[in-house]
Amino acid sequence: MESGCHPVFAGNEWQQDYIKKSIGGIETIHLDGYQVRYATHPSMLLPALLKQMPALIQKVKDEHQWLNKIVLERRIDGILSDNRYGLHHAQIPSVLITHQLQIKTGLGRLSDSLLQRLHYRFINRFSACWVVDEPSEINLSGDLAHPASLPNCTTYIGLLSQFEPQESFFQKHLLVLLSGPEPQRSILSERLWKEVLQIQQPIVFVEGSSSAPTPFQIPEHITYRKLLTYSELLPVFNEASLVICRSGYSTLMDLVALKKPAIVIPTPGQTEQLYLAKHLHRTGVFFHVSQNDINLKKQLATARDFSFLQPDFKESFQRHRAVLSHWISTIN
Repeated sequence: MESGCHPVFAGNEWQQDYIKKSIGGIETIHLDGYQVRYATHPSMLLPALLKQMPALIQKVKDEHQWLNKIVLERRIDGILSDNRYGLHHAQIPSVLITHQLQIKTGLGRLSDSLLQRLHYRFINRFSACWVVDEPSEINLSGDLAHPASLPNCTTYIGLLSQFEPQESFFQKHLLVLLSGPEPQRSILSERLWKEVLQIQQPIVFVEGSSSAPTPFQIPEHITYRKLLTYSELLPVFNEASLVICRSGYSTLMDLVALKKPAIVIPTPGQTEQLYLAKHLHRTGVFFHVSQNDINLKKQLATARDFSFLQPDFKESFQRHRAVLSHWISTIN
Protein backbone atom coordinates (compact mmCIF):
# COMPACT_ATOMS: atom_id res chain seq x y z
CA MET A 1 0.00 0.00 0.00
CA GLU A 2 2.94 2.33 0.73
CA SER A 3 4.17 1.71 -2.82
CA GLY A 4 0.92 2.92 -4.35
CA CYS A 5 -0.38 -0.59 -5.03
CA HIS A 6 -3.93 -1.71 -4.35
CA PRO A 7 -3.54 -5.07 -2.56
CA VAL A 8 -6.38 -7.59 -2.49
CA PHE A 9 -6.20 -10.21 0.27
CA ALA A 10 -7.73 -13.66 -0.30
CA GLY A 11 -8.49 -15.93 2.65
CA ASN A 12 -11.17 -17.66 4.66
CA GLU A 13 -13.57 -15.85 7.00
CA TRP A 14 -11.41 -15.67 10.11
CA GLN A 15 -8.32 -14.70 8.08
CA GLN A 16 -10.26 -11.90 6.40
CA ASP A 17 -11.57 -10.72 9.75
CA TYR A 18 -8.08 -10.70 11.28
CA ILE A 19 -6.46 -8.87 8.37
CA LYS A 20 -9.22 -6.22 8.33
CA LYS A 21 -8.74 -5.57 12.04
CA SER A 22 -4.95 -5.47 11.71
CA ILE A 23 -4.65 -3.51 8.44
CA GLY A 24 -7.34 -0.92 7.95
CA GLY A 25 -8.74 -0.30 4.48
CA ILE A 26 -7.52 -3.48 2.79
CA GLU A 27 -9.83 -5.18 0.30
CA THR A 28 -10.53 -8.88 0.90
CA ILE A 29 -12.15 -11.73 -1.03
CA HIS A 30 -13.09 -15.22 0.09
CA LEU A 31 -10.86 -18.23 -0.57
CA ASP A 32 -11.21 -21.42 1.45
CA GLY A 33 -8.15 -23.16 2.86
CA TYR A 34 -6.89 -26.65 2.05
CA GLN A 35 -8.23 -28.10 5.32
CA VAL A 36 -5.51 -30.74 5.57
CA ARG A 37 -6.14 -33.32 8.30
CA TYR A 38 -2.92 -34.24 10.10
CA ALA A 39 -2.19 -37.65 11.54
CA THR A 40 -1.69 -37.82 15.29
CA HIS A 41 1.36 -40.07 14.97
CA PRO A 42 4.39 -39.54 12.67
CA SER A 43 4.18 -43.08 11.27
CA MET A 44 0.72 -42.29 9.91
CA LEU A 45 1.66 -38.97 8.29
CA LEU A 46 2.45 -40.29 4.81
CA PRO A 47 -0.60 -42.63 4.63
CA ALA A 48 -2.82 -39.75 5.81
CA LEU A 49 -1.39 -37.37 3.21
CA LEU A 50 -1.62 -39.96 0.42
CA LYS A 51 -5.26 -40.60 1.30
CA GLN A 52 -6.00 -36.88 1.01
CA MET A 53 -3.80 -36.28 -2.04
CA PRO A 54 -6.53 -36.61 -4.72
CA ALA A 55 -8.73 -34.10 -2.88
CA LEU A 56 -5.78 -31.73 -2.34
CA ILE A 57 -4.75 -31.87 -6.00
CA GLN A 58 -8.35 -31.14 -6.98
CA LYS A 59 -8.37 -28.21 -4.55
CA VAL A 60 -5.23 -26.82 -6.20
CA LYS A 61 -6.90 -27.15 -9.62
CA ASP A 62 -10.06 -25.47 -8.32
CA GLU A 63 -8.18 -22.51 -6.86
CA HIS A 64 -6.26 -22.14 -10.12
CA GLN A 65 -9.57 -21.82 -11.99
CA TRP A 66 -10.80 -19.43 -9.30
CA LEU A 67 -7.69 -17.30 -9.82
CA ASN A 68 -8.20 -17.13 -13.59
CA LYS A 69 -11.68 -15.76 -12.96
CA ILE A 70 -10.49 -13.24 -10.35
CA VAL A 71 -7.70 -12.01 -12.64
CA LEU A 72 -10.27 -11.10 -15.28
CA GLU A 73 -12.66 -9.48 -12.79
CA ARG A 74 -10.09 -7.51 -10.78
CA ARG A 75 -7.39 -6.85 -13.41
CA ILE A 76 -4.68 -8.33 -11.20
CA ASP A 77 -1.08 -7.37 -12.11
CA GLY A 78 0.89 -9.61 -9.74
CA ILE A 79 0.32 -12.52 -7.37
CA LEU A 80 1.99 -13.33 -4.05
CA SER A 81 0.95 -16.79 -2.90
CA ASP A 82 1.56 -17.92 0.68
CA ASN A 83 1.86 -21.69 0.16
CA ARG A 84 -1.18 -21.79 -2.16
CA TYR A 85 -0.04 -23.96 -5.04
CA GLY A 86 -2.84 -23.17 -7.48
CA LEU A 87 -2.32 -19.41 -7.43
CA HIS A 88 -0.01 -19.16 -10.43
CA HIS A 89 -0.78 -17.57 -13.79
CA ALA A 90 0.89 -17.93 -17.18
CA GLN A 91 0.65 -14.23 -18.08
CA ILE A 92 1.08 -12.61 -14.66
CA PRO A 93 4.17 -12.59 -12.38
CA SER A 94 3.33 -15.18 -9.70
CA VAL A 95 5.46 -15.75 -6.61
CA LEU A 96 5.19 -18.67 -4.20
CA ILE A 97 6.28 -17.73 -0.68
CA THR A 98 7.37 -20.63 1.52
CA HIS A 99 9.91 -21.69 4.13
CA GLN A 100 9.64 -25.41 3.46
CA LEU A 101 11.42 -26.77 0.41
CA GLN A 102 12.38 -30.09 2.01
CA ILE A 103 9.33 -31.88 3.40
CA LYS A 104 10.09 -33.97 6.47
CA THR A 105 7.88 -37.05 6.47
CA GLY A 106 9.49 -38.72 9.46
CA LEU A 107 9.79 -41.88 7.36
CA GLY A 108 13.31 -41.50 6.00
CA ARG A 109 15.12 -40.06 3.00
CA LEU A 110 13.25 -42.01 0.32
CA SER A 111 9.86 -40.70 1.42
CA ASP A 112 11.29 -37.19 1.82
CA SER A 113 12.76 -37.34 -1.69
CA LEU A 114 9.52 -38.55 -3.31
CA LEU A 115 7.49 -35.76 -1.74
CA GLN A 116 10.13 -33.17 -2.58
CA ARG A 117 9.93 -34.10 -6.28
CA LEU A 118 6.16 -33.63 -6.26
CA HIS A 119 6.58 -30.41 -4.28
CA TYR A 120 9.05 -28.97 -6.80
CA ARG A 121 6.70 -29.76 -9.70
CA PHE A 122 4.14 -27.43 -8.11
CA ILE A 123 6.70 -24.77 -7.15
CA ASN A 124 8.21 -24.58 -10.63
CA ARG A 125 4.85 -23.52 -12.08
CA PHE A 126 5.43 -20.11 -10.48
CA SER A 127 7.52 -17.27 -11.87
CA ALA A 128 9.59 -17.24 -8.69
CA CYS A 129 9.93 -18.88 -5.29
CA TRP A 130 10.69 -16.67 -2.29
CA VAL A 131 12.11 -18.60 0.65
CA VAL A 132 11.46 -17.11 4.07
CA ASP A 133 14.83 -17.56 5.76
CA GLU A 134 18.50 -16.66 5.47
CA PRO A 135 20.66 -18.47 2.90
CA SER A 136 23.59 -18.64 5.32
CA GLU A 137 24.46 -21.20 7.99
CA ILE A 138 22.91 -18.88 10.58
CA ASN A 139 19.26 -19.49 9.80
CA LEU A 140 15.99 -20.45 11.48
CA SER A 141 14.56 -23.37 9.52
CA GLY A 142 17.56 -25.66 9.21
CA ASP A 143 17.18 -28.36 6.55
CA LEU A 144 13.61 -27.33 5.65
CA ALA A 145 14.71 -24.33 3.58
CA HIS A 146 18.22 -25.49 2.70
CA PRO A 147 18.05 -28.67 0.60
CA ALA A 148 20.84 -29.84 -1.70
CA SER A 149 19.03 -28.55 -4.80
CA LEU A 150 16.69 -25.58 -5.15
CA PRO A 151 13.61 -24.93 -7.31
CA ASN A 152 13.88 -22.60 -10.29
CA CYS A 153 14.14 -18.84 -9.61
CA THR A 154 14.63 -19.19 -5.85
CA THR A 155 15.40 -16.13 -3.72
CA TYR A 156 15.94 -16.06 0.05
CA ILE A 157 14.07 -13.04 1.41
CA GLY A 158 15.02 -13.23 5.10
CA LEU A 159 12.58 -13.60 7.97
CA LEU A 160 9.09 -12.09 8.22
CA SER A 161 7.13 -11.05 11.28
CA GLN A 162 4.01 -9.06 12.00
CA PHE A 163 6.13 -7.30 14.64
CA GLU A 164 8.99 -4.88 14.13
CA PRO A 165 12.15 -6.05 15.93
CA GLN A 166 12.55 -3.97 19.09
CA GLU A 167 13.94 -3.99 22.59
CA SER A 168 11.77 -5.75 25.15
CA PHE A 169 9.81 -3.79 27.72
CA PHE A 170 9.74 -4.80 31.37
CA GLN A 171 8.65 -8.39 31.80
CA LYS A 172 5.74 -9.17 34.03
CA HIS A 173 3.90 -12.33 32.94
CA LEU A 174 4.04 -15.80 31.39
CA LEU A 175 2.30 -15.88 27.99
CA VAL A 176 0.43 -18.98 26.79
CA LEU A 177 -0.29 -18.49 23.09
CA LEU A 178 -2.35 -21.15 21.34
CA SER A 179 -2.82 -21.64 17.60
CA GLY A 180 -3.19 -24.32 14.95
CA PRO A 181 -5.76 -26.80 13.68
CA GLU A 182 -8.42 -28.59 15.66
CA PRO A 183 -8.74 -30.84 17.54
CA GLN A 184 -5.11 -30.48 18.67
CA ARG A 185 -5.51 -26.80 19.58
CA SER A 186 -8.33 -27.66 21.99
CA ILE A 187 -6.45 -30.66 23.39
CA LEU A 188 -3.41 -28.52 24.17
CA SER A 189 -5.60 -25.75 25.59
CA GLU A 190 -7.24 -28.14 28.03
CA ARG A 191 -3.90 -29.56 29.17
CA LEU A 192 -2.22 -26.19 29.60
CA TRP A 193 -5.22 -24.68 31.39
CA LYS A 194 -5.01 -27.39 34.05
CA GLU A 195 -1.28 -26.72 34.37
CA VAL A 196 -1.48 -22.91 34.69
CA LEU A 197 -4.09 -23.21 37.45
CA GLN A 198 -1.30 -24.67 39.59
CA ILE A 199 1.24 -21.92 38.85
CA GLN A 200 0.97 -18.86 41.05
CA GLN A 201 2.43 -16.15 38.86
CA PRO A 202 0.86 -13.66 36.42
CA ILE A 203 -0.24 -15.46 33.26
CA VAL A 204 -1.85 -14.29 30.02
CA PHE A 205 -3.69 -17.16 28.34
CA VAL A 206 -4.65 -16.60 24.67
CA GLU A 207 -6.88 -19.33 23.20
CA GLY A 208 -6.30 -18.51 19.54
CA SER A 209 -9.95 -19.28 18.75
CA SER A 210 -13.06 -17.11 18.95
CA SER A 211 -15.28 -20.19 19.27
CA ALA A 212 -13.49 -21.76 22.25
CA PRO A 213 -15.66 -22.08 25.40
CA THR A 214 -14.73 -19.65 28.17
CA PRO A 215 -13.51 -21.38 31.36
CA PHE A 216 -16.13 -21.48 34.11
CA GLN A 217 -13.77 -19.95 36.66
CA ILE A 218 -10.76 -17.76 35.91
CA PRO A 219 -8.36 -17.18 38.85
CA GLU A 220 -7.11 -13.66 39.55
CA HIS A 221 -3.55 -14.47 38.46
CA ILE A 222 -4.72 -15.40 34.92
CA THR A 223 -5.76 -12.93 32.23
CA TYR A 224 -7.84 -14.88 29.71
CA ARG A 225 -8.34 -13.85 26.07
CA LYS A 226 -9.77 -15.71 23.08
CA LEU A 227 -8.21 -13.79 20.17
CA LEU A 228 -5.99 -10.72 19.97
CA THR A 229 -5.35 -8.42 17.02
CA TYR A 230 -1.85 -7.30 16.11
CA SER A 231 -2.12 -4.10 18.18
CA GLU A 232 -3.47 -6.03 21.17
CA LEU A 233 -0.92 -8.84 20.94
CA LEU A 234 2.23 -6.70 20.64
CA PRO A 235 2.24 -5.32 24.23
CA VAL A 236 1.26 -8.74 25.60
CA PHE A 237 4.21 -10.28 23.74
CA ASN A 238 6.60 -7.52 24.78
CA GLU A 239 5.78 -7.84 28.47
CA ALA A 240 6.16 -11.64 28.55
CA SER A 241 9.09 -13.13 30.43
CA LEU A 242 8.50 -16.48 28.67
CA VAL A 243 6.14 -17.72 25.94
CA ILE A 244 4.55 -21.16 25.71
CA CYS A 245 3.34 -21.88 22.17
CA ARG A 246 3.32 -24.16 19.14
CA SER A 247 6.41 -24.39 16.95
CA GLY A 248 4.72 -23.07 13.81
CA TYR A 249 7.14 -21.07 11.67
CA SER A 250 5.23 -17.77 11.83
CA THR A 251 5.14 -17.95 15.62
CA LEU A 252 8.85 -18.75 15.76
CA MET A 253 9.66 -15.73 13.61
CA ASP A 254 7.59 -13.48 15.90
CA LEU A 255 9.51 -14.85 18.90
CA VAL A 256 12.85 -14.17 17.21
CA ALA A 257 11.78 -10.67 16.16
CA LEU A 258 10.92 -9.74 19.74
CA LYS A 259 13.79 -11.79 21.23
CA LYS A 260 11.51 -13.84 23.45
CA PRO A 261 12.48 -17.13 25.10
CA ALA A 262 9.90 -19.84 24.58
CA ILE A 263 8.84 -23.36 25.42
CA VAL A 264 7.63 -24.76 22.09
CA ILE A 265 5.18 -27.65 21.80
CA PRO A 266 4.86 -29.10 18.27
CA THR A 267 1.43 -30.14 17.01
CA PRO A 268 1.25 -33.97 17.04
CA GLY A 269 1.48 -35.36 13.52
CA GLN A 270 3.01 -32.20 12.02
CA THR A 271 6.54 -33.39 11.31
CA GLU A 272 7.60 -29.91 10.17
CA GLN A 273 6.81 -28.49 13.63
CA LEU A 274 8.51 -31.45 15.31
CA TYR A 275 11.65 -30.94 13.24
CA LEU A 276 11.73 -27.19 13.97
CA ALA A 277 11.21 -27.73 17.70
CA LYS A 278 13.98 -30.35 17.93
CA HIS A 279 16.34 -28.39 15.66
CA LEU A 280 15.95 -25.15 17.63
CA HIS A 281 16.25 -26.97 20.97
CA ARG A 282 19.45 -28.63 19.77
CA THR A 283 20.86 -25.26 18.69
CA GLY A 284 19.91 -23.68 22.03
CA VAL A 285 17.30 -21.22 20.73
CA PHE A 286 14.01 -22.60 22.12
CA PHE A 287 13.08 -25.24 24.70
CA HIS A 288 11.19 -28.20 23.19
CA VAL A 289 8.48 -30.15 25.04
CA SER A 290 6.29 -32.91 23.61
CA GLN A 291 2.54 -32.46 24.08
CA ASN A 292 2.34 -35.85 25.80
CA ASP A 293 5.07 -34.88 28.28
CA ILE A 294 3.73 -31.55 29.56
CA ASN A 295 4.52 -30.92 33.21
CA LEU A 296 4.70 -27.16 33.33
CA LYS A 297 6.04 -26.70 36.86
CA LYS A 298 8.89 -29.10 36.17
CA GLN A 299 9.63 -27.71 32.71
CA LEU A 300 9.60 -24.08 33.84
CA ALA A 301 12.19 -25.00 36.45
CA THR A 302 14.34 -26.87 33.91
CA ALA A 303 14.04 -24.03 31.39
CA ARG A 304 15.70 -21.62 33.84
CA ASP A 305 19.03 -23.28 32.99
CA PHE A 306 18.42 -23.41 29.22
CA SER A 307 20.58 -21.14 27.06
CA PHE A 308 17.80 -19.45 25.00
CA LEU A 309 20.33 -18.09 22.52
CA GLN A 310 19.28 -15.09 20.44
CA PRO A 311 20.84 -15.17 16.95
CA ASP A 312 21.23 -11.73 15.44
CA PHE A 313 18.50 -11.69 12.80
CA LYS A 314 17.79 -7.95 12.94
CA GLU A 315 18.93 -7.30 9.35
CA SER A 316 17.12 -10.42 8.17
CA PHE A 317 13.74 -8.85 8.91
CA GLN A 318 14.53 -6.03 6.47
CA ARG A 319 15.78 -8.17 3.57
CA HIS A 320 12.35 -8.71 2.01
CA ARG A 321 11.81 -4.98 1.45
CA ALA A 322 14.34 -4.71 -1.39
CA VAL A 323 13.09 -7.93 -3.00
CA LEU A 324 9.46 -6.80 -2.82
CA SER A 325 10.26 -3.29 -4.03
CA HIS A 326 12.11 -4.65 -7.08
CA TRP A 327 9.27 -7.06 -7.87
CA ILE A 328 6.67 -4.27 -7.66
CA SER A 329 8.75 -2.14 -10.03
CA THR A 330 8.67 -4.92 -12.62
CA ILE A 331 4.87 -5.22 -12.64
CA ASN A 332 4.00 -1.51 -12.61
